[in-house]
Amino acid sequence: MNDPHNSGSEALEMVRLEHLDKEFRLRHTRSIKEYVVWTLKGRKDELDDSFKALDDLSLSIHQGESVALLGFNGSGKSTTLTLISGVMRPDQGTVLARGRIAGLIEVGAGMHPDLTGRENIYLNAAILGMKEKEIDEKFDQIVAFSEIEKFIDTEVKFYSSGMYMRLAFSVAVHCEPDVFLVDEILAVGDEPFQRKCISKMEELRGTGQTLVVVSHDLEMIKNICERGIVLDHGVKKFDGSIVEAVDFLRASR
Repeated sequence: MNDPHNSGSEALEMVRLEHLDKEFRLRHTRSIKEYVVWTLKGRKDELDDSFKALDDLSLSIHQGESVALLGFNGSGKSTTLTLISGVMRPDQGTVLARGRIAGLIEVGAGMHPDLTGRENIYLNAAILGMKEKEIDEKFDQIVAFSEIEKFIDTEVKFYSSGMYMRLAFSVAVHCEPDVFLVDEILAVGDEPFQRKCISKMEELRGTGQTLVVVSHDLEMIKNICERGIVLDHGVKKFDGSIVEAVDFLRASR
């Protein structure tokens, strides 16, 4: 495994994950009769399966790094992002994060369906730590970037998934996060807006902000990120340059 911190070892550590374990319980839908019979036989636990999303995962990310979390479905990428964001807690281990963290981990997350786009800008920006004055100053930029000016006073429950993503992405990048987390949700946008988002992420990287990105688009990820971490069933298998990480992942198919 390569050491990814040739130049980042002296930089400020923004994220540290230490020995993370995360397990989920998968419940299977069964008939009432089956449930009663299995319960009476003392086999209720067999109605559920457990899934270990992360297994003793440790890593650190330094200021200014652009890091891709790579792996096939079920590898633990999105779970890792969610733990960094603070939305979930690990079963074991420690998550340490510094500064303002903003992320697009799930389409519509943090959006209130009965509020308008305008109201949701203020709500989401406040959740991300922006003051009202700061939101006022950046409101027009947020709306312009999202390209949904005509619908800004419409309740977001009438938005398409692409409109959700546009608004959420625009709010997140304009809050000037110290650590910016992006999951696969860019896939829901149309191609011109995807290019716009990628350009904005490259701009953030150029200003020294820290990026952590999850995507199955390996060619795109090579243009955005410099470092790649490959996960397999919650275990870190490779940590090094993005080109080597992509090659490692492709060779493991």
